[in-house]
Amino acid sequence: MKKIIFSIILMLCFGFNANAEKGVNAGVTLLYGAFDVSGASEKLAANHTSGAGSATEVKASAEGDNAEGDFGLASIFIEKTLGDRFAIGIDYVPMSADSETAENISVDTAGTSFTNTVQVDFEDLTTAYAMINLGPIYVKAGVMTVDVSTNETLATGGSYGDTELDGTMFAIGMDRELDNGAFVRFEGTVMEFDGVELTNKTDSTKSIKVDGIDGYGAKVSIGKSF
Repeated sequence: MKKIIFSIILMLCFGFNANAEKGVNAGVTLLYGAFDVSGASEKLAANHTSGAGSATEVKASAEGDNAEGDFGLASIFIEKTLGDRFAIGIDYVPMSADSETAENISVDTAGTSFTNTVQVDFEDLTTAYAMINLGPIYVKAGVMTVDVSTNETLATGGSYGDTELDGTMFAIGMDRELDNGAFVRFEGTVMEFDGVELTNKTDSTKSIKVDGIDGYGAKVSIGKSF
């Protein structure tokens, strides 16, 4: 995924060099929304089971295997217009989005309880997108990538390490032109990230799994055309 985004960055840079006049948009965006994590579970070793001799899966919470959380992010973007109706661009979030700390308590066959905690940081969220202008309304679709850093404290030791998630996005919005080449946009967006499964570095009988992450939000962007 990062190779695709890097290729689009090269395309943008080539476009800027080939046409340094009007045709470049840049600005900042504020995004507020929510994520829904589906199928979150932890696979434990055989001695952490209610039955004998087999592994078990523990859901992410007492309510089930889904979890939700809201977020607020700021990003910067740059675009190259391709005629009057099309544009390609890159949106980058320079800040980290940190999850709350989740706690899971498991009990082994001897009746001893173990408390595990995990907190996740989402960093370098990058989106490469294409946009079509339909008058004051526009639609946008793109691919996303984000680095995921896990910060866990496991009673049985070990760690799950870090990973990268890939995803897609779709948005629809309204673009209003202001004076001196400035513009403001209001946008609704939906996002979908692929699932992932991570194995404990010191014990391959333990793993954590997420089937997928869905998100939605509202954006306000302010920018300028050059």
